[in-house]
Amino acid sequence: MRKLYFLPAALLLVLAACNNAGDQAASADSAKKAGKDSMAMNHNMSDSGAKVTPVPEIPAGAKVYFKNLKDGETVKSPLKVEFGVDGMTVDSVSKKIIATGSGHHHLLVDAEDSIPSGTVVPKDSTHLHFGNAQTSTELKLTPGEHKLTLQFADGIHRSYGSKLATTIKVKVK
Repeated sequence: MRKLYFLPAALLLVLAACNNAGDQAASADSAKKAGKDSMAMNHNMSDSGAKVTPVPEIPAGAKVYFKNLKDGETVKSPLKVEFGVDGMTVDSVSKKIIATGSGHHHLLVDAEDSIPSGTVVPKDSTHLHFGNAQTSTELKLTPGEHKLTLQFADGIHRSYGSKLATTIKVKVK
């Protein structure tokens, strides 16, 4: 008779242990997924637990501009777009430099006027990255009006915000 009471108690313990292990596995999977999502969004930032330095100060007088395009200009596609920056050094992201006066260009096509300071610039078809220290590109655009924003960011793709962004509109014929 005593064996009869022992069996249900043992089964309850086994079931409780299985449920707890499943919750822990689900939590581990959620944490892994969150980590992967965070890394994908932050491109090549180092380990998500590492302390990240603040976005560097912008030197006085620093600015970005389009060297060869003017606001309202009519152009043909494909068009060459030349990026300019004063008061900053253009560095490759492979160096992962996070220092005052250093960064690289991003070109936003038909997107926002700037990315908020400290926000990682998205990487998609409207947010083009030039992390190899490029200062120009060839761009294919459909006929019509297009908004182009030049956005400067630090060595881990964090935007310097509207202070280092400029927007123009071009008409493609």
